[in-house]
Amino acid sequence: MSSTASLAPPRRSSTGSRGTLQKGQQTRAAIIEAALGLASQIGLEGLSIGALAEVMQMSKSGVFAHFGSREELQISVVREYHAKFEEEIFVPAIREARGLPRLRAMFERWVKRVSVEVDSGCIYISGAVEFDDRPGPVRDALVGMVRAWHQALEKAIRLAVEEGHLKADADPMQMLFEIHGLILALHHDARFMRNAGALDRAYRGFERIVADYLAGEAKAAKPAARSRAAR
Repeated sequence: MSSTASLAPPRRSSTGSRGTLQKGQQTRAAIIEAALGLASQIGLEGLSIGALAEVMQMSKSGVFAHFGSREELQISVVREYHAKFEEEIFVPAIREARGLPRLRAMFERWVKRVSVEVDSGCIYISGAVEFDDRPGPVRDALVGMVRAWHQALEKAIRLAVEEGHLKADADPMQMLFEIHGLILALHHDARFMRNAGALDRAYRGFERIVADYLAGEAKAAKPAARSRAAR
C-alpha cells in the first residue's frame, strides 16, 4: 500500500511534464508557421528572432528558447516547407499509377504550387539565390530537401521507362533537368515578369518534353494527356 502511494506523485508529475511538453511543441510549431510566412515574403536571411517575437507577441528570449540560434530557426523553416511540399505534391501524386501518370501528376501539382506561390515566393528558389555561395548547415538543409525531391522525380521517370511509357534509352537526368527548368521559367515569368499565359506555357513545355521521350506504343495516348493537362 505504501509503495502504491509512493508511485502517485511521479504519476502526477509525469502528466504535468507531458502537458508542458505538448504546450511547448505547440508553441514551437506556431513559431515555425509564422517564420515560414515571413520567410516566404522576405527570404530566409530576413528572418530574425526579434521580428518573430513581435509577430508572435512573445519575448525575444521566449522565441530563442525554442531554437537556440537563428540558424536552427532557418533550418526548421526549411524542414517545415519541405514537409508541406511533400504533403501537397508528392503524397497525392504517388497514389497515381506507376509511370507517366504519376510523373505527370507530380509535375501538375508542382505547377499548381508555384502558381499559388506567385505572391509569396518559393523557399527552394529564393533559398538557392540566398545560399548558393554560402556553405553551412542552412545551405546543406536546402540542398538536401531539393535533392530528395529530384530523386523522387528521377524515380518516377525511371518507372515510366520500365512501364514502357518512355523510350528505353531515355535519359532520366536530362529529362529531370528540363522539367525543373520549366518550373524555374514559370516562377520567373509569373512572379517577376507577371506574364500572362505562363502557366499554359509550362504545361505545353512539359508535354513537349514528354513527346521527345515518349515510347512508340504510348504515342497514341498523347493527345488525351495534353488535353487533360490543359484543363
